[in-house]
Amino acid sequence: MTSMSRALLTDHYELTMVQASLHSGAASRRTVFEVFARQLPGGRRYGVVAGTGRVLEALESFRFGEEELAFLHDNQIVDAPTIEFLAGYRFSGDLYGYREGECYFPGSPILTVAGTFAEAVLLETVILSILNHDCAIATAASRMVHAAGSRPLVEMGSRRTHEMAAVAAARAAYLGGFSSTSNLMAGHRYGVPTAGTAAHAFTLLHDSEKQAFQAQIDSLGTGTTLLVDTYDVAEAVRTGVELAGPDLGSVRLDSGDLAEVAHAVRGQLDSLGAEKTRILVTSDLDEYTIAALSSAPVDAYGVGTSLVTGSGVPTAALVYKLVVREDAEGVMQPVAKRSVGKPSRGGRKEAFRQLDPTGTAVAELVTVSGDRPADARPLQAELVRGGEVVGGEELEAARHRHRQAVAELPATAHQLSRGYAAIPTVFD
Repeated sequence: MTSMSRALLTDHYELTMVQASLHSGAASRRTVFEVFARQLPGGRRYGVVAGTGRVLEALESFRFGEEELAFLHDNQIVDAPTIEFLAGYRFSGDLYGYREGECYFPGSPILTVAGTFAEAVLLETVILSILNHDCAIATAASRMVHAAGSRPLVEMGSRRTHEMAAVAAARAAYLGGFSSTSNLMAGHRYGVPTAGTAAHAFTLLHDSEKQAFQAQIDSLGTGTTLLVDTYDVAEAVRTGVELAGPDLGSVRLDSGDLAEVAHAVRGQLDSLGAEKTRILVTSDLDEYTIAALSSAPVDAYGVGTSLVTGSGVPTAALVYKLVVREDAEGVMQPVAKRSVGKPSRGGRKEAFRQLDPTGTAVAELVTVSGDRPADARPLQAELVRGGEVVGGEELEAARHRHRQAVAELPATAHQLSRGYAAIPTVFD
């Protein structure tokens, strides 16, 4: 995926629209598209912007090469003039948007794409496929991080999703506050810290649990994490401390009543002199089970399936809509859908987060006037100018921004029950 063109990561009708607009003469008309969510799915109180960096990567490799053009020709998807246009396709417009890690709400214009119709419409599918996935994962991760408090979380869902989605999910989870991932490609591509030790198979491989633990300790040191629920938990804890001593790093629990077992294991570790040995729990965790374990003696969590599937909300429900277009006289005109249940608002938007005197967010202000309201901070930044990326940044910057963005939200934002957005979106 990293070496191939992204140009065919799109829907058939994007290209047929380009063909028809080339025939009508409207392909070169200036347009503005916006990405936003009409509502937050799953009754979430806020969303988290993630994937913008991946969008910028995709934009730079969105090119129709010989192989892609041959596919379009051989399958009669578009005509010869359209293939000629696509052969020279380079996005030369502008992108503005919320920075990664920022929170968003219904109607927030999290990405604005300005360019000719033919240039901009071709980006719809790839932009939405990236942002819908990554925003959903980052939002779920953020909720889990808040439920965990100061306890770290490890992303370990690679085996529960598509192989490339796993890399993107690990990136989004780290942005949302997870401390590390089991996915090595995410570590290689994005610098996400990686972690991992052994699975049940390693214990089952050996003639005894003691032999397996000794082999792991000999290889990884006494600070390793031993998986202690292959056979009998109490016996495994006893064996682990016997072999590693009081410096045993951690034990992992992956089954049973995690709260009850954690209390028993904590008491046993302390009685054996391993007061500093940590307890890591895994086993189909989500934000609700993490919150339920808040009073248990758990030191860290490992989350897999629920995280990479958005904890029941696998898409952010973002849409990509035309809001401004150039008319036949060359005048830019606002446009909007009037569809029942799916209306849009015309005009290019700017967004601001209104804060009260304590620095707490009280409203999302979305305006077409361009005037900055008092007591509000701007939310959009320039990402692409004239087709050139100017707003790239390191993942750590987005991670830091998310901590700040979440800190300014009202307390209601962190309720796990289904409900309304934590702050209203006010349109002007």
